[in-house]
Amino acid sequence: MKRNHYTDSSGGGFFRRIDHLLLILVTVCSGLSVLLLYTMWSQQITDEVDSNDWIVQLISLGLGVIGCLIVAAIDYHKLARFWFLYAPAALGLFALTFTSLAYGREGADDVNWIDLGFVQLQPSEILKLAFLLTFSYHISKVVDKLNQPLHLLLLGVHAAVPMGLVAVQGDYGTAIIFAAMTVFMLFAAGLSFWYLLGGAALMPIVIWFVWTYVFGDVHRGRIRVLFHPGTDPLGLEYQQNLGIRALRSGKLFGLGLHSDSYVTVPEMHNDFIFAFIAEAFGFVGAIAVIIILALICLRIFADSRRTKDTMGKTICMGVFAILFTHDLANLGMVLKVMPVIGIPLPFFSAGGTAMVSMYLCIGLVISAYTHNIRKYRVFYDAETEK
Repeated sequence: MKRNHYTDSSGGGFFRRIDHLLLILVTVCSGLSVLLLYTMWSQQITDEVDSNDWIVQLISLGLGVIGCLIVAAIDYHKLARFWFLYAPAALGLFALTFTSLAYGREGADDVNWIDLGFVQLQPSEILKLAFLLTFSYHISKVVDKLNQPLHLLLLGVHAAVPMGLVAVQGDYGTAIIFAAMTVFMLFAAGLSFWYLLGGAALMPIVIWFVWTYVFGDVHRGRIRVLFHPGTDPLGLEYQQNLGIRALRSGKLFGLGLHSDSYVTVPEMHNDFIFAFIAEAFGFVGAIAVIIILALICLRIFADSRRTKDTMGKTICMGVFAILFTHDLANLGMVLKVMPVIGIPLPFFSAGGTAMVSMYLCIGLVISAYTHNIRKYRVFYDAETEK
């Protein structure tokens, strides 16, 4: 019997249509991350890295790819409809960062990790995923009334909950990521230009309020030294100054992966891993990494244009916002044009939770990209089409 052209649920068509280029690009980045962490450990470049770091990164890479393909195979509408299960779970996990189970990295201003005994997690990464799905689902339900003040206010409250929680916890870098996700997703859904203009007009007041009443002396100091370099070389500027030295030491083609003259930078396996990339592979290697990261962002943006509905488009733009903001802030920190706010470089910086979380985000993008044609849906649901 001839199979129905529109309800073919075989996996062959699905796997032929997934965004192979996007998956290859992110896998190349995370594979290089494992190599860099292994080099730091084997060459004993910094005592901040041990054998567990590169092994966890390798395991997370494998789990991430598997998770990405599983999520990509499921229609994103199905995932969004179960918000009442994963949203409370994500909020509950994040609430544990205010308990004795929480701990922070040495030198960090916040305590955003939890130790459950059998595993260590960064709940803010899980909260990003939950927000990505719930906010896109919320937008899709009110997209025709998006620019009405009441609905926009409710969307603002929705976004303010995770943003406020991470800010209260002290993780201002992640709060910025949530803010970027909110703006990009609303813009993609058709937010009126007048609201954007009004928001831009209010920014000076918001900046003044945050500077005066939210930031502490350390946060304000990190911004001041950007405008007055050399005022605190042994304190707030120390890490960034070493990062600049590492960037310069790589010259054009780098020192390679076996050298005795690496510049050791605090957190070079995490927030400052780009400094080690430039040190090992030089200017050419650093530019190549920037190009790959830019291609990933552009590919996600292109996929958002191919999605069939508002939910798919806003999911893609939310992931775009995460990656673009992370890349911009992290590279800005290393280049000393932005303050140090503890934002890692996606797919490169050490961190199992962040690695798996980013792969799941890519899985959602591929799901939105792939499930725009009914015959290629692995788990087809006729109710979705009604």
